[in-house]
Parts: sequence; C-alpha cells; structure tokens
Amino acid sequence: MGEVETIFHEIVSDTIHIDVLQVGPTEEFPFWRLITSGMSDLPMSTLSGSDDPRYAELMITLPAYWRFDNESLKDENWYWPLRLLKQLARLPHSHQAWLGWGHAIPNGNPVEPYADNTKLCGSIILLCVPEKFEALRIDAEKEIRFFTVVPLYQEEMELRRSCGTTELLERLAHSQVSDIIDPQRRNTA
Repeated sequence: MGEVETIFHEIVSDTIHIDVLQVGPTEEFPFWRLITSGMSDLPMSTLSGSDDPRYAELMITLPAYWRFDNESLKDENWYWPLRLLKQLARLPHSHQAWLGWGHAIPNGNPVEPYADNTKLCGSIILLCVPEKFEALRIDAEKEIRFFTVVPLYQEEMELRRSCGTTELLERLAHSQVSDIIDPQRRNTA
C-alpha cells in the first residue's frame, strides 16, 4: 500500500483499541489511504460453520487535497472519515456481529449526514482495492481480510435494500464512482 506516514492513535478505548494508519499519496496512487489497526485483534461473531471472515480491517481512500493538519481535524468536515472508520471497526465487537462484503451501515438512527459539507450518510463494505491487499495470513488459524468503505447517500442505501447490492454496485460502476471519497459526488439512485 505504501509507507505509513502517520498513526492516529486512539487515546481512550472501550471494547477494542482502534488506531488508524495513514498512507500518503504516491506517483502510482495519488490519494490518501486510511487503514484501521486493531479491529482484527478480536474475532468477529460469525455463524458457526460459515466461510465469513472472522478477522478484518477497514480502509477508506481520500483525495490528495484532504487535510490532516491538527486545526483541520478539529472540523468535522475533514475529520468524519476517521470517525467513520473507528465506528465501523468497533461495531462488530460492541454488537457481537460481523462486517463483510455488501453490508450497508447507516449513520445513526435517524440517519444523518456525516458532516455539514456532504449528504453522504451511510456506507457499504466492499472488497479492498487493490486486490493484492485483500488478505493477510498471520498463521494457520488467523487470516485478516481487508475491506474498503464506500460512503453512500440515503437513496442509495434504500436502493440496495429494495433492489439488492448488485443493482447498487452496477449503478455506482455506471456512474464511475470509485472507492475514492468525493463528499459531493453524484447520487446514483
């Protein structure tokens, strides 16, 4: 993925300690990547006998213009992707559940936008891009799966619920929506 430039250390943890690793832009990939570290410290609760991954970490991709200086991160318009990663990474452990491909998670109940500068208000969990970063074998018992978090609009979450994940993904692909977050991207629903 690249060299880790910064680690956003979590100061106070409850169920599990979640740090966020920041990988800077490169010539090959001129975007920021934020990757959780700690979600895979504990297994997720999966159904007995299922193939669902028990250990996972999450990643978000942000445009090169995204601000990470201390002053900017005090503003929710810049901080929300970090908050989102931490909340999602903690979710399976605090609710004895699991997160995997195709899961969609709203931001609160009632659903609210992540910040004032966007109407994105939920996320879908997808396979990691690039594919070579999908899994990390630790030992015979533990393989960590890496997933990408793609923020969604309310209408896109409703489309997924009514028409299925495949329909949503086809619309995202048709509109050339990638894993790189654009707080003002076109709504595909």
